[in-house]
Amino acid sequence: MSRRLRIGVVGAGIGASHIEGYQALPDMFEVVSLCDINDARRAEVAAKYNIPGQDARLEDLLSRELDFVDICTPSGLHHAQVLQAMRAGHDVVIEKPVGNCLAQVDEQIALAAETGRRACPIFQYRFGLGVQRLHHLIAKGVAGPASVATAETHWFRGDAYYGAAAWRGTFDGELGGCLTTHAIHIHDMMCELLGPIARVHARTARRVNGNETEDMAVLSLAFQSGAFGTSSVTLGSREEMSRLRVCFRDLVGESGRDPYNPGHDPWTFPHDDPAEAARIARALEDFTPLPERFAGQFHRLYHAVTEGGPLPVTLADARRSVELLTAAYWSARTGEEVALPIGPDHPFYNGWLKTMKEDHQNGRA
Repeated sequence: MSRRLRIGVVGAGIGASHIEGYQALPDMFEVVSLCDINDARRAEVAAKYNIPGQDARLEDLLSRELDFVDICTPSGLHHAQVLQAMRAGHDVVIEKPVGNCLAQVDEQIALAAETGRRACPIFQYRFGLGVQRLHHLIAKGVAGPASVATAETHWFRGDAYYGAAAWRGTFDGELGGCLTTHAIHIHDMMCELLGPIARVHARTARRVNGNETEDMAVLSLAFQSGAFGTSSVTLGSREEMSRLRVCFRDLVGESGRDPYNPGHDPWTFPHDDPAEAARIARALEDFTPLPERFAGQFHRLYHAVTEGGPLPVTLADARRSVELLTAAYWSARTGEEVALPIGPDHPFYNGWLKTMKEDHQNGRA
């Protein structure tokens, strides 16, 4: 068996969930150090998960012998820390979003190519068992071309959530609101199933909590394949749910309603023809599940590293995600439909933060 990969985790918030994912695969990974500027939180999390090393500064963590540095800090810090880690000679795992604009993602892609460093952004929802089954059916030719998809991210975020961390609800801290921090995963899943986006139209509002960032949004998406998609997002739903439904020519795939795990079971694949429903059931008989969520992504990462295969999530995937955000924020601000791909000539290629903050300060948004 190949050796265990040594991991250093930066950030003890969502980083704790990453640690659980690594520790679910004890033959593959060992978390050797935790870095966090909050001494008490760092010590508490390190003790809970029996992590032997602790670092108060990223520079100290980067001096260790590591296979991957896992960056789990607030969104606005990701880009600089990714560059710092790669320049120090480390491969990286990066929580979403990897940067605050397409220019930053392109800089990361260029640095990875220059240094030979690997970068694996986090999109753990796409590895849920339900989505695994849907990909299995697609691979067996059961589905046919997609026609439409609908995504719903209806969550609740109130004073308790925003009061727990001053950076929440701000463009500097979160880079955006419900589109950037909450619906980003279900949009990644939709794109994994329907392919590249061709056009985006968006509406956003700050109606629920009145922070700097949006807490309501609707998207209308046209995909290069000819399929259409819609997404509705709110942080004001007192019944939390997430749902993704995709209609193919010969198959419908629909998730359950678990707000924080739309890729997980139960997924259903209904059909109005009993014979076709039986064919779908037979196609699933040889389905072999792999781990899901964080452990699922890390399981695939381990095999990619030790066996030389492609990473389970790439910076190109992260760019697609940031490109959708770029298009959505420009469309919401201007009312225009935005054509993709977006290049350096777009007004938001270098970021939307300055403009969106000014709009908020001037009462425009």
